[in-house]
Amino acid sequence: MADINEVIGGYRLRTLLQTGQKSQVFEVVETRSNRHFAMKVLLPEAATEPEARAELFNDAEVGVKMAHANVIRIHKVERSKERPFFVMEFFPSGSLRLRLQAKDTKFIKEHARKIFREAATGLAYMNAMGYVHRDVKPDNILVNSMGDTKIIDFALTTKAKQGGGLSGLLGKLLGKKERVGGTKSYMSPEQILKQPLDGRADLYSYGVTLFELTTGRKPFVGMTEQELLTKHFTEKPQSPVNYNKELTDEFGQIVLKMLAKKREDRFAGFHEFLIALRKVKIYKDEKVEDEG
Repeated sequence: MADINEVIGGYRLRTLLQTGQKSQVFEVVETRSNRHFAMKVLLPEAATEPEARAELFNDAEVGVKMAHANVIRIHKVERSKERPFFVMEFFPSGSLRLRLQAKDTKFIKEHARKIFREAATGLAYMNAMGYVHRDVKPDNILVNSMGDTKIIDFALTTKAKQGGGLSGLLGKLLGKKERVGGTKSYMSPEQILKQPLDGRADLYSYGVTLFELTTGRKPFVGMTEQELLTKHFTEKPQSPVNYNKELTDEFGQIVLKMLAKKREDRFAGFHEFLIALRKVKIYKDEKVEDEG
């Protein structure tokens, strides 16, 4: 594992921000410029795993193509055998998952419109660039104390309408059956079936995310993985209003439309969702300002 004050590739490690199963994220300072960035570096035990390396590099290669205020920017990729890493913009913040774990419903309610709009705008940009994120969930949405929002983690991102994407490629390279890429609680029916994907798959995952952010629970739960996946196909979701009476029925209908089983029954894309969101209140006591 990397140590604080260690220098890796011209960047001094300053603060450990996150530790995952395969990687760590640090706040770092570029030694030659004294500029602050964030670095994602694979743990030593993952650095030699083809799958972990492929996901890290996919994350970086997609990120360097992004240029939007609501999508994290990647600045540099290092493909070394011992310590592969990439450097991205430093955005002092925390994930929406942390807000949920802290049961910070006051913050979520206070900043809901800004967060929901900015995350959707970032995803709309990614879809317009021809990409499907494939892992939209609270963990992959960063929010600072002002409600400024950025989409992160492109490890599973693929070009639209390419089906298996990275998962299929890894399966062929590693001689394994293609795995279902994504997080099962948030995956659209077509993603579970490994069908060709477009932005409406992200829209479904975002609908699950909005449901969870406003109710504190997911729309589909199962005792087993198979039961959970089956419910994405068979169970009609309840309106989030049933679990949070502060929400408006109109917002509840927007979320239900996002969770439609058939993608053609959802919004055509995030731009259409944003238009619909602009026309309704999220919470009954919300004071909606003119968004222009």
